[in-house]
Amino acid sequence: MNALPQHVPLIATIRGDQPENIFYGSVAVVLSNGRLLSSVGDMRTPMYTRSALKPFQAMPLVAGFADQYALSDADIAVLCASHNGEAAHSTRVASLLKRAGRSDSDLQCGIHVPYYYTSNHLPPPEKGSYGRLQHNCSGKHAGMLMLANALGEPASTYTQRTHRVQEAIADSVAHFSGVASGKLVAGIDGCSVPNYAIPLPALAYAYSRLTRAEPDEIYGNAPMRIFQAMSQHAALVSGMGRNDLALNRAGSGDWIAKLGADGVQAIASRSRQTAITVKIADGDLPMLMLIVVTVLEQMGWMTDTARHALKSYVPGPLRNVAGHEVGHTTAVFQMS
Repeated sequence: MNALPQHVPLIATIRGDQPENIFYGSVAVVLSNGRLLSSVGDMRTPMYTRSALKPFQAMPLVAGFADQYALSDADIAVLCASHNGEAAHSTRVASLLKRAGRSDSDLQCGIHVPYYYTSNHLPPPEKGSYGRLQHNCSGKHAGMLMLANALGEPASTYTQRTHRVQEAIADSVAHFSGVASGKLVAGIDGCSVPNYAIPLPALAYAYSRLTRAEPDEIYGNAPMRIFQAMSQHAALVSGMGRNDLALNRAGSGDWIAKLGADGVQAIASRSRQTAITVKIADGDLPMLMLIVVTVLEQMGWMTDTARHALKSYVPGPLRNVAGHEVGHTTAVFQMS
């Protein structure tokens, strides 16, 4: 086993005057020139990026074959999505697959209850009423199949690390993060494709490079197109009731936000050419959002509009079952 991350306390629940539950994590803030602007916690240990990697998994397709497939901004948003499986998502994924001569049967992501139901506290639909198209990663997988088709590579093995699609993605991750390909720590994500662990500042650096106003020396206008797509079609990147949608809207078009499973969050600001990445050690989503809101406030990104949009993510007093106030939840860190 590799070394454990050296996370630090970020959030505490306080009962009376005594800290009770402590939530550990790390935060990195990086400028598009690569400078670490502010940080707290572990800046060295590789951490899995999970679905926060999706813009860089879509990058080779967008850079090389956007015209061939007539990719719109809405299409690109779905390629980068961890979506709800709403009709707007699944129909667009089906359209992307059709352009590559593929169908949902070619997707190797598996099947789960669409996020629309879990995110909006609704009872799950009957089994058989949803499938691979409604999987939150179906857009990413469709993009991989499209890239395989464009490269003349087999579709049946597109999830394997040795496939040219996955090699192109590893090159993209290395390029934008600044982590050499040989230093990428590889694992398999929940949807069966390779995922990479990199230090938190490297992920922030990658996101900050999406905010640059000039073309990338290798990937051309693709980073700008991906930022534009994610900022203008935020509902396609996630969906109704999702934290990423709330964060995107709070930024009023200046921010993109992308969640990764098990407590990863990335946010980039185009006007600041800066990105924030957060990892909460235990993957707790409500506490992750409180960390994110606190960082946004401390870094001066918050406006009155943003505060109003995100106020529901700041918890009120802790109350017992009788309704009596017994404590509170608070951030216990200060960005350096």
